[in-house]
Amino acid sequence: MKILDRAALLDLRQLWRRQGRSVVWTNGCFDLLHPGHVASLQAAKALGHTLVVGINSDRSVVANKGPSRPILFERERAIMLAALECVDAVTVFDEATPNAILAALKPDVHCKGAEYAPPHGRPVPEAATVLAYGGRIAYLPLVLGISTTELLSRIHRSTARAA
Repeated sequence: MKILDRAALLDLRQLWRRQGRSVVWTNGCFDLLHPGHVASLQAAKALGHTLVVGINSDRSVVANKGPSRPILFERERAIMLAALECVDAVTVFDEATPNAILAALKPDVHCKGAEYAPPHGRPVPEAATVLAYGGRIAYLPLVLGISTTELLSRIHRSTARAA
């Protein structure tokens, strides 16, 4: 099974380390999986041997996105991500940022979207954690014109036309 709790993931990390496998991490809500997510995940996988995807728990999605989200519950989002060929492991984290799990897992590469890329990108909240254990941060290209927010707008427009 690709969906792992933190303890099982950390056990696997030890195995991957012994096997000389590089670990790439990315995280997000992944609410309403779309082609932009898939492209980003495929780009992340290309940066190493093993791709681990952290997803925000339902509680943390509500805190980050508001009471109308998530659309899909954390277990549903985890199942969809685990079904992707490029994803090797999925774990749910409840904290506002993945700092704690990053500090424990110590992935070789931590991926963020291009909106975080220097010199004009948003600050990376977990940058100090990643750099402290010797990891590096990579920036994934964005697929313009598609996002969960855009998909929700399409759904609302479609529903309004049908009514």
